[in-house]
Amino acid sequence: MKPDLYAVVGNPIAHSLSPRIHALFAAQTEQHMVYEARLGRPGHFEEDVRSWFRNGLRGLNVTVPFKEEAFRLVEHRTPRAERAGAVNTIWAETDGALTGDNTDGAGFLRDLTRRLEFEPAGRQILILGAGGATRGLLEPLLLAAPARLVVANRTPERARALVESFAELAGATQLESSGLDSIPAGPYDLVVNATAAGLGKESLALPASLCGGTGVAYDLVYGPASRPFLDWARQQGVVQATDGLGMLVEQAAEAFAAWRGIRPDTAPVLRELQRALAER
Repeated sequence: MKPDLYAVVGNPIAHSLSPRIHALFAAQTEQHMVYEARLGRPGHFEEDVRSWFRNGLRGLNVTVPFKEEAFRLVEHRTPRAERAGAVNTIWAETDGALTGDNTDGAGFLRDLTRRLEFEPAGRQILILGAGGATRGLLEPLLLAAPARLVVANRTPERARALVESFAELAGATQLESSGLDSIPAGPYDLVVNATAAGLGKESLALPASLCGGTGVAYDLVYGPASRPFLDWARQQGVVQATDGLGMLVEQAAEAFAAWRGIRPDTAPVLRELQRALAER
């Protein structure tokens, strides 16, 4: 019997760790499946994805730059995908209709609470950046009931608009926005870098007062691009400074569970990836 077929689509895609992650999940849970990387064609995303599902694809992960196109493509969306405004996981229903989910926020929160043992309830949280990555984090973070959550962005108006769109979920949380040059005084228990600063030559000019000595610093990207922010955080004395590799594995596990009905153990997979990346 042929194995079930899954894939990830993006552009670029050769660097993706998703095929390795899902191969490890499949081996661990004894699932008869294969998972491959596919290069997306700008301007042909819908055509390609519908063709893949017609030809037997069971599930698809979506990465940069196609998450918003995936949101528009699918016929059905989970509530968290609706809130995030982006889709990173797709599967076909029995009638052929495509359902889209967004597992990023759930993956982030699970890595934060399980691996780092950080509980957001009653804490002071700062998120740097107001783009799509932050949008995916806000719902699970707000539902975890922090005392205060500040979204800071280079363009303050964008941060304000994002915060206003999530105000109904704030509950007792003090939900605020600011510019990167006018962040309310800390210290914060958790500082999340959701900007793309580390991916280019630009850097963030951040005041030392943002991090507390008992805090956590979390960069959503992983590898060398996370180092400038994490180095800065360590200089401020944070207890834990981590990149987004754990989030990558946890959001993949969310997708795997949706597709296969079984949740893999993420800890050994994360250790294997960390070991492999350290050897490069």
